[in-house]
Order: sequence, then C-alpha cells, then structure tokens
Amino acid sequence: MNPDIPLQLLGGLTAREFMRDYWQKKPLLIRQAIPDFESPIDADELAGLALEEEVESRLVIEHGERPWELRRGPFAEDEFSKLPEREWTLLVQAVDQFVPEVSELLENFRFLPSWRVDDVMISFAAPGGSVGPHFDNYDVFLLQGHGKRNWKIGQMCDSESPLLQHADLRILAEFHETEEWVLEPGDMLYLPPRLAHCGVAVDDCMTYSVGFRAPSAAEVLTHFTDFLSQFLTDEERYTDADAKPVSDDPHQIQHDALGRLKALLAEHMSDERLLLTWFGQYMTEPRYPELVVGPEEVEEEDFLSALEDGAILIRNPSARLAWSEVDDDLLLFASGQSRYLPGKLRELLKLICSADALHTDNLGDWLSDEDGRGLLCELVKQGSLGFADDE
Repeated sequence: MNPDIPLQLLGGLTAREFMRDYWQKKPLLIRQAIPDFESPIDADELAGLALEEEVESRLVIEHGERPWELRRGPFAEDEFSKLPEREWTLLVQAVDQFVPEVSELLENFRFLPSWRVDDVMISFAAPGGSVGPHFDNYDVFLLQGHGKRNWKIGQMCDSESPLLQHADLRILAEFHETEEWVLEPGDMLYLPPRLAHCGVAVDDCMTYSVGFRAPSAAEVLTHFTDFLSQFLTDEERYTDADAKPVSDDPHQIQHDALGRLKALLAEHMSDERLLLTWFGQYMTEPRYPELVVGPEEVEEEDFLSALEDGAILIRNPSARLAWSEVDDDLLLFASGQSRYLPGKLRELLKLICSADALHTDNLGDWLSDEDGRGLLCELVKQGSLGFADDE
C-alpha cells in the first residue's frame, strides 16, 4: 500500500499523515469513512452469536438489578425478550472470526500491521444504551454500523484516574467532556489510548470497534521471562569471581553486586532472536485457541492430490499469521507457534499471509518445491490453513 495516497477511510488523509499526526496522539472524526455503509450482520444475528458457547459476549444494563449490571454470555434465547426497552448494550467480541463479511472490513486497515489488530467487537445498544464513560489502553476505530450513537470524548486518563466502585466494569468516576458528535452509518471515530470517551445510543444502533493488541510492560516482562527460562540451564547463576573481600559491613549489598546482576539479565534479555521469537508467538496467539485445531494427520501425498483435484486452501478465521527476517532466514509465526524457514520462501510467506485462498493457480511452482509444499502441509496439520470444504 502506498502510504502517500489519500484514503477515504481516513477522511482524505494519507496513511503517512494519519500515523504522523493522529496515531496514538489525538482523536479523529471521519464522516463517511465507508460511504453508504450497510452492516453485514443485523441485531438478531449478533444476538444469535451471543448464544454460542465459544463466543465471548456481555450484556451491560444501566438500570438492572444493580447500577451498570454486567451479565456474561452465552445467553439463553429468551433472555433478550426480558430486557427493558432502553439503556442496555450487548457486546460481542471477535465477530470477524465468525462472520467472513465482518473480517473483510479489516482490509480497510492494511496501512497498519496486521499483527497489531486484535479483533472486531460489535455492540448493539437500545436507545440510551451505554457502557459508561471509560478509557482503553489501546487504539480503537469506532465505525457506526446502524442507527445513531452520540459520542463524547474527555480527558486523558491513567491508572490513577478515579473509577466507580464496580466489580467488573472500569467506569470513570469523573468525565470532563471536551467534544461531542453524533455518528451515523459509515461515520468513524478514531481514539488513541487512554482518552476518556462515552457513547450513548440515540436509537437502536450497532457500532463496530476495531481494536489493537498492545501488551503492557508487565505482560511483556512476565511472559518473555517465562519463555526465556525454557532456554536457561540451572548452571547459569549469579557469580562474583571478581569480588573483593569485605572491608566494612558484611550485611551491606554493595552496588557492584547490582552491576553483576544487571549483566546476567542483559546477557539473556538482549538476545534479539529469542525476543523476536517470543514476540511473534505472543502477538499471533489466537483469541480462541480451541478453534485453531489441526485436522487428522494429513499425508503430503494426499494433500497434494487434493489440490491437484481443485481443492482450495483458506485460512482458519481464528488463525493469526505474521513473519519476519532473521539474517538470511525467515521466521513464520502461525497461531502462537514459530518456524524457521529458508529465505527463498519469502514470496510464499507473503502469499500465505495475504491471499484469501490458495490453490494450484496461485501456488504454482511452490507445490513442486520440497520446502514450500512441506510448509503448506504443516500449516494444514496445525490448523492455521484448511480446505474450504472443511471450514
């Protein structure tokens, strides 16, 4: 994608201008980001997803059994008929993994790394429905899919911002409004991390939230050190072969000991190969790992025969793929796993990560390459790829 071409999605800004002036800096309202947008899913279909065990869903009822009552799915079908006429919201996570037409919306955001995208959450709200003023620690694009929603933005927040006493929802106790808009279908609002915002349904409305993965420093340190520990032997310990004898108080920890400790940590924490491997695996972990389950063992010969007979490979909707370079080699990340590959497979990796479907026409000579067909077969076994008839 050319970063200097004006984009309708960004209100005529180029991707370069948006990233420079708005991304993680300030909000942007885009009228008719997707002109004449029609939601590919309606309220009944969204409610239907919320009945399913494998789908993450929530109901927020402003005046329920207690203020801002939160209920978690899956829901019984008759539960929706018992809801009040106003002031409730249904939120369904990762709809893009269950509805292909919703997943296609993400093609509009390819000016951002695909491995940064988390999911497309869709909310349906009755008139007056809201989840209260709050802030997120990640970037989000809010696309209006149906009806109208009033959006207000406020102050920048952090972990010290006062919240209402609530066991489940992080609702701000203080909200200082700075701007306000009413969004209609096709309008979109970009919000950077930590900006307070509050959306209230004007009428029955649906909003698409495109969120982005942003691991916290605590998550990075915790998960990376757990990953790193797999490669460390018990013999690798704190040492002080150059220590001088104690001349004053033996109970005092001298600062040179900290220097040795920092050197021990730096030796392993600065290993870029291990850091890249962990990061790629972490960022491609699927939201629903149970949906990325490989089929029965596939023999390469049967795999090739199926393709030659016209079978089509597609990505598992729950799979996440990314790749990187490591010297002359490549590193493929597929649904939380990684695999080193020869540099000659660069174009095949690009094809696997970007193509809607894989078949003999676009795979071409890769099927006669031992490494290429081996990779494709392994991704089918893993479950990141599957034959279209099996999905």
